[in-house]
Amino acid sequence: MNLSRYLRQPHPENCDCSVCWSRRETAHPAPCPSTPCTECRPVQVRKVNGRWRLTPAFICAKHTPSDRPPKYWHVVHDTGKPTPFVPLREPFELVG
Repeated sequence: MNLSRYLRQPHPENCDCSVCWSRRETAHPAPCPSTPCTECRPVQVRKVNGRWRLTPAFICAKHTPSDRPPKYWHVVHDTGKPTPFVPLREPFELVG
């Protein structure tokens, strides 16, 4: 069999391969959750009377990052008192 016979063949309508799935998903992009609201304003640079004018960006209180980092967890897993590592100098002897 020749591989070139299978290349560039059309996919069926209900194809669930990764290529078709990606093509369907990118056809209708979801809105980005970090899209600024109507109160937020991006920085603006424009020329007025031959001079460049800069209007600084404005971020509303809802989208302003907090001063403190987010709290994730305080204890991952508490296993109790730590057990010290004691290296063995001599192998165990079986008594029996």
